[in-house]
Amino acid sequence: MNPSPGTPEIRVDLGAIRANAARLVAHTKAPLIAVVKADGYGHGMVEAARAAKDGGAFALAVAAPEEALALREAGLPGMILCWLTNPDTDYKACIAAGLDVTAYSVAELDAIAEAAAAAPAPASGGERARVQLKVDTGLTRGGAPRSEWEALFARARRGEQEGSWRITGVWSHFACSDDPDHPANDEQERAFREALAQAGAAGLDPEITHLSNSAAAILRPSARFTAVRCGIALYGLDPAPGHTPDIGLRPAMTVRAPLVMVKDAEPGAGVSYGHLWRAERETTLGLIPLGYGDGIPRHASSPDPATAAEVLVAGRRRPIRGRVCMDQFVVDLDGDRPPVGAEVVLFGPGDDGEPTAQDWAEACGTINYEIVTRIGGRMSRTYDDSGDTFVHTPTVHTPARHGSQG
Repeated sequence: MNPSPGTPEIRVDLGAIRANAARLVAHTKAPLIAVVKADGYGHGMVEAARAAKDGGAFALAVAAPEEALALREAGLPGMILCWLTNPDTDYKACIAAGLDVTAYSVAELDAIAEAAAAAPAPASGGERARVQLKVDTGLTRGGAPRSEWEALFARARRGEQEGSWRITGVWSHFACSDDPDHPANDEQERAFREALAQAGAAGLDPEITHLSNSAAAILRPSARFTAVRCGIALYGLDPAPGHTPDIGLRPAMTVRAPLVMVKDAEPGAGVSYGHLWRAERETTLGLIPLGYGDGIPRHASSPDPATAAEVLVAGRRRPIRGRVCMDQFVVDLDGDRPPVGAEVVLFGPGDDGEPTAQDWAEACGTINYEIVTRIGGRMSRTYDDSGDTFVHTPTVHTPARHGSQG
């Protein structure tokens, strides 16, 4: 086997992310919060954040405070929201960096108040911390349950009056927005409106209110409120396959590797661990130097040729044969003999017939989110810019201070 001249890589098109952000603003006509958690869904958090801001996003959002702090340290300005805290969260660092932290409970507000009391008073006066409140409207995951809304809002208002914080947002998250006809969507939107009414009755007047993730932002105009929160759509992937209209989103990630070996296989030859697949006839096989150690799903393997994941080699899609291993997998070249070093495209935007992340998701029985987020391992990540310069001057770039609640 001769060494390959190439190395596996994840190539990210920043122009696509920038244009996707602009298209989402144009379609929703709402301020865009760009979600760049989990290292930008595998695309690179800081790079994706900059591209999204260039495309018109007014704010950024991540899960962990550590992610938000890294964005601020990289020089990203403006609102940066984080929402997964724990008992050891360094609220003082978050306050010093001007981050928006999320509280689900009175206990979390008390912890933030303690940190705020120890923080230096802003030179301009006013509140020390920026806090958003998450309410559970039916996802039954994070967020304050309905039974605690009254106490949460009362404590939040008291903290405002004491100068501990400014309540900058009230928000929640859909459970079933990828299924636009699911009755839970109406129920959650109704519950969110009830939460906003309670918050208002408590004297809160948040800068933004947001409920919609990517699917709801695109499919459910009534739930856009004063901002929308988009993650997967920012990277050009469909948040609701089978339901989403074409608004011009373009996948930003392409995964490539070199072909490192070509060999003959006789009829009956078993391939890879467990001989999940045996050659039914004489064929040729290609070896790809990636495996589940690099985020390639083991479920991409299948004994059924109709359901195995595919890659593009020498202008043709080639199915995976046998088990995906930790470092490598095998594809059926169907008698062809591409040269060692030939480019293998695992997935990309589909321009040249290559599979997409959605194709891989369907083959693996999962969602496109998982395909792009888990990929990486020992691969390098490189960036280019397609020059996609979708231009749109939206009527709204930032939330109106007293904007519509629906």
